Amino acid sequence: MTERIRLMKRLTGAKTKGGKAEEALASLAWGLAHPARVAILRLLLDRGECVCGAIVDRMPLAQATVSQHLKVLKETGWIEGEIDGPRVCYCPTQGAMARFRELLQSLNPGERR
Repeated sequence: MTERIRLMKRLTGAKTKGGKAEEALASLAWGLAHPARVAILRLLLDRGECVCGAIVDRMPLAQATVSQHLKVLKETGWIEGEIDGPRVCYCPTQGAMARFRELLQSLNPGERR
């Protein structure tokens, strides 16, 4: 999965000039590009924070699959994870949603003229 993110970032950067905003938008969009990741983020936004085991209990997916989705969400900036003894507690990254909205609005042609 990490290789896909790196490839996506390289391809996105190659298509744009300067591309920081484009790379940020592509990364955040990639993080939400699977329904399970959207469900995990929604769960974390509702709860504020949650340990991995509780997320697994709420999802109809295997623990390894949930862990992979958490990894993508973390790598793309949507969530943060903090080690708490033998567990990892995840929470939404502050400002990620606002940044995503801002980047999406920059796609609106009427806004850029």
